[in-house]
Amino acid sequence: MLIYILKRIVAAIATVVLIMAITFVLMNTVPGSPFLTEKSTPQQIQQANEKYGLDKPLIVQFKNYLVNYAHGDLGVSLKMQQGTPVKTILFHQGKFQLSAKLGLLALLVAVSFGIPLGCIAAYKRGTWLDGFLRVLTTFGIAIPVFVLAATLLVFLGVKAGWFPTISGTMTSWKAYIMPVLSLSFYDVCYIAKLTRTTMLDAINQDYIRTARAKGVKTKWIVLKHALRNSLIPVITVLGPMIAFIIAGAFVVETTFSIPGIGKYFVESILNRDYTIIMATTVILSMMVIFMNLVVDIAYKFVDPRITLSSSDE
Repeated sequence: MLIYILKRIVAAIATVVLIMAITFVLMNTVPGSPFLTEKSTPQQIQQANEKYGLDKPLIVQFKNYLVNYAHGDLGVSLKMQQGTPVKTILFHQGKFQLSAKLGLLALLVAVSFGIPLGCIAAYKRGTWLDGFLRVLTTFGIAIPVFVLAATLLVFLGVKAGWFPTISGTMTSWKAYIMPVLSLSFYDVCYIAKLTRTTMLDAINQDYIRTARAKGVKTKWIVLKHALRNSLIPVITVLGPMIAFIIAGAFVVETTFSIPGIGKYFVESILNRDYTIIMATTVILSMMVIFMNLVVDIAYKFVDPRITLSSSDE
């Protein structure tokens, strides 16, 4: 397993470098400058480029990015908080922590409701309850996040007045309700649908028939035997899901004016703040890669028959 993990770490580093290269090229392909304003002069722009090293050849700039990132230096903001270290903006101003808290709450809701609903649908297959859950989960997967967020904002926030329409600093528990619902609803439905499908497949296996023949009650067959084997596909999607919920909630954070990393990332793109764009992209990619590795290792604990080695790839 150790060799397998080491190989995955090397591959992860190479993937991150590739993502940085692609992001860097795309940023510099778009014409314009982060220092371009209505009052800026060509001389001022040139001075700013020289100050932050943007006047150097692109290959030199990219090399400097790699060296700085290797030392834990994410650079400084070029425009939005000019001169402020990116690490301070993302981590010490609470942006990443706020997004992480919001994302983990959404993930907890998704797992807590998705897996039980999938089990209930499989246990009650063919009944009206199964049909209702299938319609609900299909609807949940089909509806876009921004539509659900806007709908909750209008009806529960503006018209009903139950929850604050602008979450702001998220000091009240009510401020989390609509953003968490918006983030988790798709994942609840997706996990429930996936759990039902894999559960029904597991129920038709020979070992389930053997358990039935031995007189094991149906609820124990579902909870103890079928559920464990049906969780492997669910665990597979949980890894990327965790990373994207935490760092990819751009629409939800923008809709509810939550000052998290997602909203700030959108603003950095609009303001062409290169260092913020690069840092946020790298953080998101590292989270996705790390969670995929965690998922691979978790397979071993869910199903001991799975072996992790370099030859398995």
